Amino acid sequence: MRWVGWSMPYSGYEDYFDRKLIISVATTGGHQGKEANPNLPTQPAEVARDVAACEEAGASIVHLHARDENGDKTKSVARYQELRDEIDDRCDDIIVNFTTGGGGIYPREERIAPVLETDPRPEMATVDLGPINFGQTRTAENTREQNEEYAERMLDAGVKPELELFNPGHIPEAEHLIEEGLLAEPYWATVIFGMQNGMPPGPENLKAFVDNLPEPVEWQCLAVGKHQLPMTTAAITMGGHVRVGMEDNVYYRKGELAESNAQLVRRTARIADELERPVASPAETREMLGI
Repeated sequence: MRWVGWSMPYSGYEDYFDRKLIISVATTGGHQGKEANPNLPTQPAEVARDVAACEEAGASIVHLHARDENGDKTKSVARYQELRDEIDDRCDDIIVNFTTGGGGIYPREERIAPVLETDPRPEMATVDLGPINFGQTRTAENTREQNEEYAERMLDAGVKPELELFNPGHIPEAEHLIEEGLLAEPYWATVIFGMQNGMPPGPENLKAFVDNLPEPVEWQCLAVGKHQLPMTTAAITMGGHVRVGMEDNVYYRKGELAESNAQLVRRTARIADELERPVASPAETREMLGI
């Protein structure tokens, strides 16, 4: 593992003004629902309408969790297929990214089944690189053995892994997958802030996290709740990419619920424009990530 002082610092700022910004949107998630924000989309057609608006606003990737007819989380392949079909019908070219989350709830095979059994397969899917706690009693273990299996099956299926790192202790797990030849370059990494036992938010922690990612890498920042806006803005200034959306934050500002995921994407695109970071299209994102 390469810590600050042992490795070259992140050099993304060297070509800052030429680096296009990838905006991912996480529309729904698998935790809060309409009780947290009535505008959070849960049904396939509802999600697809929001995703289409997000694509128009500048999002090039959509990260998806399916919900059942009652709005509860599900790993039903049929439900993911319905969600994908609705998005394909309503959107132009956005990159579809399925979650494999759900550790501590779903068996290993159920978590990856929607990635491998829907048609077409998503271009991207998540790999959670280590344990994370939820509440008082649930831990998503995300073992090394599981991550090797997921990465290998995605490699065989032509699906780009999105490496989700909840703290710097997960970096050696990414390096292990690289050493095993299970990841294609460039690596696509999400550094996550504000989770229960994850990395605390803050600009110094963002820099330390990113400085130690294995190269060649493109990375995005995800931060939950009130930390979403300052942390993603910091990532933009560092030459990184961002994820926004109501999976991570249901508010537009303190005391004001977000009207839609598209509202959050539009704000990010507006900030990027002010900071002179052009927003990447889906086609440009594919080129940047080697999809």
